[in-house]
Amino acid sequence: MVTHSRCDAAMSSSPFQGRVSVSPHRYKTFSSRTQYQMVLAAVRKLQESGFYWSTVSGKEASALLSAEDPGTFLVRDSSDHHHFFTLSVKTATGTKNLRIQCDASSFFLQTDPRSSQAVPRFDCVLKLIHHYMPSARGAEASTSVVQAGVDSEDGSSGVDGSTYFIFSGGEKIPLVLLRPLASSMSSLQHLCRKTLNGHIDVSAKRDQLPQTLQEFLQEYDAPI
Repeated sequence: MVTHSRCDAAMSSSPFQGRVSVSPHRYKTFSSRTQYQMVLAAVRKLQESGFYWSTVSGKEASALLSAEDPGTFLVRDSSDHHHFFTLSVKTATGTKNLRIQCDASSFFLQTDPRSSQAVPRFDCVLKLIHHYMPSARGAEASTSVVQAGVDSEDGSSGVDGSTYFIFSGGEKIPLVLLRPLASSMSSLQHLCRKTLNGHIDVSAKRDQLPQTLQEFLQEYDAPI
């Protein structure tokens, strides 16, 4: 996981230090203060999500997911020093590791250079993951082609209709994200917050809630 930025001296002491294990091969320089702040916010939310496995390797992720049902997934630090995070998902043919790309202002799955379609971008890793879950896209029928670059072990992925696919070693495997693999026990408060975040009617009336409750929901605004 990245723990340091060369953007300026103010970032030389990162809040990640002491909280997330650091491996030299995972060092990556932030491109801007905006990116630094975005990644910092992403890490904070991931740490609270309950399915962020930090510095586990691709091999360790495969072992963790080996006994799980297809569709089980986790987020970890990328083993590739050019990237921050990796999405590891159990498929019918084993664990696949997809890189989560990051530019100065968004997270996204890597686009296929042959595609002219724009890839969905998000300011939060949790929002990106939720977008690719059936509950989020059930009402959509996407016709754009989205390719996802993967960690060094695997190939790429894309979209066909409303189904996403992983292309790896000549295989075309549906990308199914159903259930995160818990890395820690979530509090009852956090579970209630995720439930509230999943209801559109609550989100539309959020400004009617007490200020302290609004702030609590805003700190973690994802339903997963």
